[in-house]
Amino acid sequence: MTDTTAAPQPSATPDLSNPFSSVPIEITISVGKARPLIRDLLRLGKDAVLPLDRRVDDAVELYIGERLIARGQLEEMEGEQAGQLAVRLTEVANLQDGLA
Repeated sequence: MTDTTAAPQPSATPDLSNPFSSVPIEITISVGKARPLIRDLLRLGKDAVLPLDRRVDDAVELYIGERLIARGQLEEMEGEQAGQLAVRLTEVANLQDGLA
């Protein structure tokens, strides 16, 4: 694990004159999908395991709404935030042209 407690550095200077620059957004992190049959889903109970279509080391995808904005690797924070999940970005979209 690497120390991820340092604040992320922006790749470009934000336009603080834009009134939308301080509006929070929600980013959804997708770690995979499951496609069980309904009969199998109805049988699930406590401690059941639902396999996903991805492996532990596969990249996760970051979405704003339905739009893919980046990919990255899951990491565990260290220090005061130990145990908290984080995402290290490995590929970022040019929001005008799509994923880089």
